[in-house]
Amino acid sequence: MSKRARIADRFGPRARLDLSKPRRRGLRFGVHYDPERFGRFSETIARFIGTARFLVFQSIFIGMWVLLNSFAPESWRFDEYPMQFLTLILSLQAAYAAPLILLAQNRQSERDRLTNERDRDTAFRTQADTEFLSRELASIRLALADVVTSEDLDKTFERAFERAFERNRQSPLHD
Repeated sequence: MSKRARIADRFGPRARLDLSKPRRRGLRFGVHYDPERFGRFSETIARFIGTARFLVFQSIFIGMWVLLNSFAPESWRFDEYPMQFLTLILSLQAAYAAPLILLAQNRQSERDRLTNERDRDTAFRTQADTEFLSRELASIRLALADVVTSEDLDKTFERAFERAFERNRQSPLHD
């Protein structure tokens, strides 16, 4: 029994061999989102988190939190000394920031990979064009090596005139 026949027996006649898992039919549960839009969103967040402005805002926020919960009147305090709520908030921020930053880095590395491939293709085409032009130039030089130039004609005529003049001076008729 062939591999396709075994897969067709197991998963149905329309099973695809190029998929690692067969497609499921019926209800699918999950979150549907636009990966490109979510990627741009994650890059925006990662860009903001990586700025000095964010560090200043976060430092001011934490400083105000600590001051309020340490030195404010008892009725204003909402997170007493070990400040577990602040710890929870900062942990949540880190838990969400790390994957968003990784997603932004993955998108950037994919863009870099595509740019490198385009640059490599361009360099390959440029090298091929340069080699072609070099061969054409060499063939033109070889072809022109056999062509008489005006300089060659001038030299040949000068030599011919000099020889004729010398013969004319040496001939007995000249006397």
